Amino acid sequence: MTNAQSTGPLRIGLIVGSTRPGRRGAAIGRWAMEVAERHEMVRAGDAVVTLVDLAEQELPLLDEPVPALFGDYRRPHTRRWAAVVDACDAFVFVTPDYNRSIPAALKNGIDYLYAEWADKVAGVLSYGVQGGNRAADHLGAILTEVRCVVVPTGVALSIFTDFDFSGADPGDRNAGRFAPGDGREAELSRMLAEVVTWSRALRSADRPGPARPAARNGVVPALPGRAG
Repeated sequence: MTNAQSTGPLRIGLIVGSTRPGRRGAAIGRWAMEVAERHEMVRAGDAVVTLVDLAEQELPLLDEPVPALFGDYRRPHTRRWAAVVDACDAFVFVTPDYNRSIPAALKNGIDYLYAEWADKVAGVLSYGVQGGNRAADHLGAILTEVRCVVVPTGVALSIFTDFDFSGADPGDRNAGRFAPGDGREAELSRMLAEVVTWSRALRSADRPGPARPAARNGVVPALPGRAG
């Protein structure tokens, strides 16, 4: 069962998916929050955006004994994380490209839960040497599996064009100041507008929530492909 609201402003969780020390995602997340706070829909009170830094959630590698599909969360950190995600009506994910995919920490955070993601809308803000497009594509497939709908407009930031390395120490592997190029704020604003519009459409529709398998004689049946 989800806590997503049927009335009031949409609650958008801006999830920073990298936990690496020295990560660029923290600066990108702060910029995305600033853009969101200037967005006309947020200023009008149609939506509120909250920064959710995955590094602050302190989730260990998935340690739940029961697959997330069944919603039988045993660990306190899982229940805390479930409450954070459940409080959101929609999401914007900030993710780098790590070897053609998303960070392990972000995949781990998604895998912990199921119903809390389902029947909600997400936008993807990626970054990397090639703009993070491969990570964005992979994230979209993962979110589809947990029944989270990804809007068409994405934002792909390049390390080469959206960071300023002037005066940087060549030996500093985390050097460079985030300096989004022309048009980036407009791209992110369009994505936010889609997230809000699509979320409104889902809110107005009948949303019974994802069904969970029923227990028989105290045993919940396994589903094909869901044994993890």
